[in-house]
Amino acid sequence: MGRCGTRAWQELLVLLGGLWMWGSGAQPTPPGPTRSSVPPLKFRLAGYPRKHNEGRIEVFYNEEWGTICDDDFTLANAQVLCRQLGFVGATGWAHSAKYGKGVGRIWLDNVNCAGNEKSIRDCKHRGWGNSDCSHEEDAGVICKDERIPGFKDSNVIETEQSHVEEVRLRAVVSGARRRLPVTEGIVEVRYKDGWAQICDEGWDSKNSRVICGMMGFPAEKKVNRNFYKRLKRAARMRGRSAKPGRRLASKSQPKQKRREDVGSRKRLFAERQQLNYRLHSVSCTGTEVHISMCTFQFYRGNSSAACSTGMPAVVSCLPGPLFATGGAQKKKQRQQQQQSQPRIRLKGGAKAGEGRVEVLKNNEWGTICDDRWNLLSASVVCRELGFGSAKEALTGARMGQGTGPIHLNEVQCLGTEKSLWSCPFKNITQEDCKHTEDAAVRCNIPYMGYENLIRLAGGRTEFEGRVEVKRGSKWGTVCSDGWTTKEAMVVCRQLGLGYSLHAVTETWYWDDSNVTEMVLSGVKCAGHELSLSHCQHHGSSLNCRNTGTRFAAGVICSETASDLLLHAPLVQETAYIEDRPLHMLYCAAEENCLSSSARHANWPYGHRRLLRFSSQIHNNGRADFRPKAGRHSWVWHECHRHYHSMDIFTHYDILTPNGTKVAEGHKASFCLEDTECEEDVAKRYECANFGEQGITVGCWDLYRHDIDCQWIDITDVKPGNYILQVVINPNFEVAESDFTNNAMKCNCKYDGHRIWVHSCHIGDALSEEASKRFEQYPGQLNNQIS
Repeated sequence: MGRCGTRAWQELLVLLGGLWMWGSGAQPTPPGPTRSSVPPLKFRLAGYPRKHNEGRIEVFYNEEWGTICDDDFTLANAQVLCRQLGFVGATGWAHSAKYGKGVGRIWLDNVNCAGNEKSIRDCKHRGWGNSDCSHEEDAGVICKDERIPGFKDSNVIETEQSHVEEVRLRAVVSGARRRLPVTEGIVEVRYKDGWAQICDEGWDSKNSRVICGMMGFPAEKKVNRNFYKRLKRAARMRGRSAKPGRRLASKSQPKQKRREDVGSRKRLFAERQQLNYRLHSVSCTGTEVHISMCTFQFYRGNSSAACSTGMPAVVSCLPGPLFATGGAQKKKQRQQQQQSQPRIRLKGGAKAGEGRVEVLKNNEWGTICDDRWNLLSASVVCRELGFGSAKEALTGARMGQGTGPIHLNEVQCLGTEKSLWSCPFKNITQEDCKHTEDAAVRCNIPYMGYENLIRLAGGRTEFEGRVEVKRGSKWGTVCSDGWTTKEAMVVCRQLGLGYSLHAVTETWYWDDSNVTEMVLSGVKCAGHELSLSHCQHHGSSLNCRNTGTRFAAGVICSETASDLLLHAPLVQETAYIEDRPLHMLYCAAEENCLSSSARHANWPYGHRRLLRFSSQIHNNGRADFRPKAGRHSWVWHECHRHYHSMDIFTHYDILTPNGTKVAEGHKASFCLEDTECEEDVAKRYECANFGEQGITVGCWDLYRHDIDCQWIDITDVKPGNYILQVVINPNFEVAESDFTNNAMKCNCKYDGHRIWVHSCHIGDALSEEASKRFEQYPGQLNNQIS
């Protein structure tokens, strides 16, 4: 590092803080900046991970690069800075060193622009170099992805070492070329219009660990370097003017050795060009999330004689259980089954490897407060779960709010730990944190190429359209028989488009594709699959009621989704028994809110015994919960004088300890509205005057115990011990980010006159051991996708 110099190192952080690269091939990236004359002030975007139009804002002043503090930072500041970077404007800004901490000076603090200034010089600030901030407060900007016409770019100071932004593993063994994920190969960095290699002199397992983490793998393994040395010899041989008949293996070599060499050559790709070394002396600690954070040096000028005593750096990685293939996958799955339940999980994410971090403590799942949450701790979580290093350490409940306890605060991992539980942390009190501060992660995952097997056609935006899948070399549509939210969830995940908003079964209005043949039917997904091909289906034999394109399956995806949870303590606090006269239950009977034996009762005489309780349903997600049907299709119920926007909104069941259902009820969503909201959240939905229905993020809908159908008819239930279960959105009619928390369970004891309801909890809130103790039998319904 000393030979590079401090300024070169600072420039390097920017030049390498770009788009990640997975797999065996490069993916398109935005064109790099062009050369320009040096202005009095220079600006650049830095940090990781980031797109080309966002990053930590850095300014070159007084011959030194420095950052800007986020104190009093506004969108107007970002507008001025983005224009100076050559973009037409800003769409947002970031605080608290979202793109990583800078180095060197903090040049500006308390910047206050009106937004129309030509330069940041014209804005008010404390003066150059006058700051009371640390680099943990470095500001970032998100610029509109549109350049100012004719702008001469000074975003990056051009040097010979620019454009080294992407990294990939290139498979060398021919069989590995067709297999994904690529777990072993030569490490290459993007250079100009091609790829360059890294000299392996001094290369060690810590460097490999960093590369594997970037590629989405939790660990590295030892490489057979002798095999790759033969590759280098073969490349040198091809570079010489070989005589006719010259062979790699001489006749004096043993036949077995010659056969090995010939076999090796057959297994290697043809190297049509000489190796082009770009980096050397790479030295990582093993905890970095990207090679840009390690120390290394560039070869300068003509590098034809570079790495004379070494060879290209080669890395071999161990995939996590979700991405292991063949026998290795089965072995890992067996090992996982034999191990005890993991003590960490991700919830609420749209893609594999992302979500709110939850940990298991005292047999109860809880969240982590985001104080001091960073990429080192996030990477420990990612690797522990079988993914690579962390792309982002998210704060502020960016993956939705959790429920239950907040177990940990101020987690400070070194990055070398095998488990998050090995990291220093603080236990917290209720005053320290709220669920609005729940920590989350986005992990690097291996490139699998699943998105190339599916596409959407005919939609108004990239987030919607008719589903078309690739079967062999042929594209075709999917039968919509049995097409539900769960299948749509898999499609949206496979395409990287977030969550499923709607599963569409008629797509005639999207019929602008030349694909007319149906190639897939009988698709049935659990909802967690990474690809539609992993779901059950009819295979090559089609069985569809209507194979016309009008009835092909379609989806509408969304980057955000709602997440409903029932407030379990309120059920426990409000449960009671009421003997209600039959003459007061005509409307309830009409809406099928009584047990079937009520039909044979001596109406209007007698009564029904009802278990009543209040339901408070919270939306902890990142999008409003809206009924599937629009107002035009809501059903008017004359008896109760209201509209039903969802026929079945909740299921209420009484179950015996062996799992038999002895009583049931259901609740139509006759009124989805914001009863109350958290501070600073405004109500948006109310039922009065045929108003719009829904539940806003941060609000809850309260069904009081004293309204019709807010009960279970237990007239025919005998005294005994039972389980009360309430399931919201049981038919998955409306998309949510997490369906596994839609069920609530309580123990209840009924003596024929009174009922005791206790131990109420969300279905996935307890450990497996505690859940078994609660249920006392296998197979308890918990609405989990499985």
